[in-house]
Amino acid sequence: MPRIARIKSYDAVYHVMCKSIKEVNLFEDDGDKLKYLYFIRKYQKLYEFRVYAYCLMDNHAHFIIDANGSDISRIMHSINFSYAQYFNKIHQRNGHLFQDRFKSKVVEDERYLYNLSAYIHNNPTDIKGYEKCPQNYKFSSLSVYLGLNNDPFEIVDDGFIISLFGRKNVVATRRKYLTSVFEAVDEDFKKEVEFIGERTEYRSYRRILIRNVEAEKVFEYVSNKTGIDRMSLYSKYKRNIIAAKALLVVILRCMCNLKCKDICDIIGNVTSSDVSRLTNVGLNLINENIEYKSAMKEFLLIYGELR
Repeated sequence: MPRIARIKSYDAVYHVMCKSIKEVNLFEDDGDKLKYLYFIRKYQKLYEFRVYAYCLMDNHAHFIIDANGSDISRIMHSINFSYAQYFNKIHQRNGHLFQDRFKSKVVEDERYLYNLSAYIHNNPTDIKGYEKCPQNYKFSSLSVYLGLNNDPFEIVDDGFIISLFGRKNVVATRRKYLTSVFEAVDEDFKKEVEFIGERTEYRSYRRILIRNVEAEKVFEYVSNKTGIDRMSLYSKYKRNIIAAKALLVVILRCMCNLKCKDICDIIGNVTSSDVSRLTNVGLNLINENIEYKSAMKEFLLIYGELR
């Protein structure tokens, strides 16, 4: 039976759920959950998407994701593919881990958005010991919302949804939000989040990145940033240009919405596996190298557009 086409919009907010096959948990231990969060942060650097809320349970995970002009399928495929590879290797298994594709639904309005975030943060109340204190569950963004913990991976943008509950008194707003979490057991609303069908698209005052930057501008920026001339960026076997080429690939994938095959055609002399390898090198540079940490922000200031 053919798959049903996924409803997508580049300026939408999505409720996303991932679930494992029946035979195995999605996360066997805390280390697995930490690794999944690591992959989310890794691909945030590549795709510049936002996470408004999340909760990782043993056999499934919920997210509210703002694609921010990127493709939700590309985002989730990157995260889940990397995690499945890690999981099968560390737990010495083969085969599928996820139950079909991830499920996604476009959030329809602000009411649905804050009810959904409360519902997601209510999930840990099903775990023994967290029935009355879901805020203590460390693999949920609730503690970040309530100001109890810092976000170690800097994944969550909690300000957008929490502002819907009030802006003036932070303590009162957080108290009001926690109350909404305990009230998020309405059976009618639960039926709404069972992914029976995807909903109409949601827009607000959010500012969305336009991902149609010309490749020429990316070459120009990388050449100026690294001091590597344009023609050298096409070379395949020069070690001194690996960092520049890696940065080039990351920005092409992020800001031009290009697939690996497209990048192969633009650069030449590279394969899809080369592009994947260079992507990992580039993400590590942005995450760890002081010289390149601000590269994406610099590029956005010069060439980025918002709508």
